Amino acid sequence: MATRTISQEAFEELVKENVDDLGMDPMEALQDAIQTLTLQGVDLSGIVTSVPGDTNPVIDCLDRLKNLQSEPDDDELVIAFNTLHELCSNPNPNANSNAAIATRNGAVELVFSFIPRATGSRALLLSALNALSTLLHDVQSTGTFQRCDGPTIVIGFLADNKQDVEILSSGFRVVASAATGDEIVKESFMELKVDELVLEILSLHKNEGIQSLYDAVRALLTPDDNRVVASQVYGYARKFAKIGIAEALVDSLSAGLCSPDLVPACTTLKVIAVNDEICKSIAEKGGVDAVLRCINDSAEQGNKAVAKVCCSLLSKLAGSDMNKSEIVGKGGMAKLMILSSRFSDDPSVLQEVMSIISVLCLRSPENAARAVEAGAGELAVQAMKKFPAAHQMQRNSCLMIRNLVVRNPENRTTLLLNGIEKYIRKAKGTHSNCKDAATDALRDLGLDNYNL
Repeated sequence: MATRTISQEAFEELVKENVDDLGMDPMEALQDAIQTLTLQGVDLSGIVTSVPGDTNPVIDCLDRLKNLQSEPDDDELVIAFNTLHELCSNPNPNANSNAAIATRNGAVELVFSFIPRATGSRALLLSALNALSTLLHDVQSTGTFQRCDGPTIVIGFLADNKQDVEILSSGFRVVASAATGDEIVKESFMELKVDELVLEILSLHKNEGIQSLYDAVRALLTPDDNRVVASQVYGYARKFAKIGIAEALVDSLSAGLCSPDLVPACTTLKVIAVNDEICKSIAEKGGVDAVLRCINDSAEQGNKAVAKVCCSLLSKLAGSDMNKSEIVGKGGMAKLMILSSRFSDDPSVLQEVMSIISVLCLRSPENAARAVEAGAGELAVQAMKKFPAAHQMQRNSCLMIRNLVVRNPENRTTLLLNGIEKYIRKAKGTHSNCKDAATDALRDLGLDNYNL
């Protein structure tokens, strides 16, 4: 069903009628209008809902920019763009509603009207890009960005400023915002060879922590536009891998925990690793070695963030059966057990360890046997006992248990003697997301009443 909308003028007229015809005071009239329209299913995003006569900081900022169109002043423009950016970004508590008001009142078009002038001023360019990145929040705003030839303009700025980390950071924030949820914008960036530009900048700025570059790649490779039936991002990921970006990201991992690129490189490699061929190629370039090293280092240094993203990436790479053998052959099970011991009080890490062990044991009785020998069964028992409220960890534990025993009947006795059944049943009865996984685990443990 289509969302009902209302114009700013109609909203203000309704508030005015409440005051003039019903005798309400301004605040009461405003609240009544908002409540009435909300109950009617009217979308009020982008509507200025302030008491009549009050000024709105977003509208004031846009008016200032409009006035500067006739007599532009670079310093004043920088101040205005910075103000707009602050209003529409975190930690401003009204950031989302401010961005909606701004874009509904022509903010994106306003920014682009000053783009020709911004080419001659670094400070103005930075402030304009920063403002633009916070304005692009929905398909209407990204659609306006597309109509203003935004992809071409932003790629041009990035290509012309490859040595300027600050402009690159601001520019890639725009790419990330514009590509999020918009398949058409993603396609435009890919047609402009953004993948080749990313690779070049990764080579020029190794381990300099340009977080927004990684955000942009993930946005381009995420199928998040619900208007399209079949996203093209799978093909885009293959293009990124084909030109060598996976290898460049592995280099970032090889720098270890001292690199500011480590965590974003891991999360970005994960979205690029979309098929068996790419997973194997990442391993061939040293990806498995690098991840295992980082897992080992994260255990030694107690770095939870690195531990979690590395386990998550390793789970993806282990989707290739060839990589499973390499991970286990290089002591992966032992490293994972050490990691689980180091973070035994953190279920968010334990659930990632369980996830990778599940993948390693899938269709591999040899790996399941080695996992139990390494202590995976004891990990499941102790973790499920210690963290009964950690629903995702409980579910991952059930999934791991199933893969430990489904082709290894000898592992069933070990786990059952350790009391795993009662913890699985408790998880099944407590957490709705555990029901199916727990049922499967109980069945594959050989229990007849697994459906109870």
